[in-house]
Amino acid sequence: MKTIYLIHNPGAGDEANSKESLVKLIEAAGYVCRYTSTDDDNWKDIPPQTDFIVIAGGDGTVKEVVAVLLKKAHPVKRLPVAILPCGTANNIAESLNIKGELIDIIRSWSTPQTTAIDVGEIFDIEQDPGFFIESFGYGLFPYLMMEMKKQGRNDIPEKDQKMKTAQQLMHTISHSYKPHYCELIIDGEDHSGEYLMAEVMNTRFIGPNLFLSPFGHPGDGHFEVVLIPGNDQEKFAAYIDSKLNDAEVVEYTFTTIKAEDVHLKWKGRHVHVDDEQLTLKENTPVHVRIKKNALVFLI
Repeated sequence: MKTIYLIHNPGAGDEANSKESLVKLIEAAGYVCRYTSTDDDNWKDIPPQTDFIVIAGGDGTVKEVVAVLLKKAHPVKRLPVAILPCGTANNIAESLNIKGELIDIIRSWSTPQTTAIDVGEIFDIEQDPGFFIESFGYGLFPYLMMEMKKQGRNDIPEKDQKMKTAQQLMHTISHSYKPHYCELIIDGEDHSGEYLMAEVMNTRFIGPNLFLSPFGHPGDGHFEVVLIPGNDQEKFAAYIDSKLNDAEVVEYTFTTIKAEDVHLKWKGRHVHVDDEQLTLKENTPVHVRIKKNALVFLI
């Protein structure tokens, strides 16, 4: 009988995602479940007799656990990690095609498939965290994060309403946001220009489930650098509009470049690392490179 170490964010999701419900589902599937909460100080102490780790939470919880695992030594570092998506956007799980009812996800572990997961390493910025698992970028998205906080919209408790609110606000600012100049070197080639958004993406989705990297995968050994120049402003707004109206979303494609090593200097101060917005000095040079096969995830 396999032993699972369940790391649970009790603030993510609803009553169906409570400690009691999750443990019951996992044990009913035939596993020994060792539970810990992210509210506990010792959740980072992963027991040696663990077959795989399960993260029950959203993208922020996944990032928090990944940050710990990256500092661990083998063999803990190579323990397979499974996700029970209980957050608002769940962009990491969506990018790995982990979705559906929790019981169905748990049942899928009996015939496990694994994939390597890359992470992005960040150099030259003054603040931590120093790596990302979803995306790093400038422009529309960090500006959206600032406006959500400024307008108090991060406090919306119902996740579908919060998602729709973020999409509505993104639609509004996409019409008024001005392009910024970005000095951009991708794998030694110059792609500098004026952009509404410059995103170095490791997942296929960003922010409020914006599907900007349809051909990417978190374990393919490459970033997808997604660039939206000023002349794509209406096209981007139309994409957001289709999501807001629950229309059949046309697969919009924006300028996308595969990359392993990226140097950026943005004529502005605001940047994001996953779901954290940072303020840098204007034109701060930033170096991003991929760390391949950093972790193992169950899919």
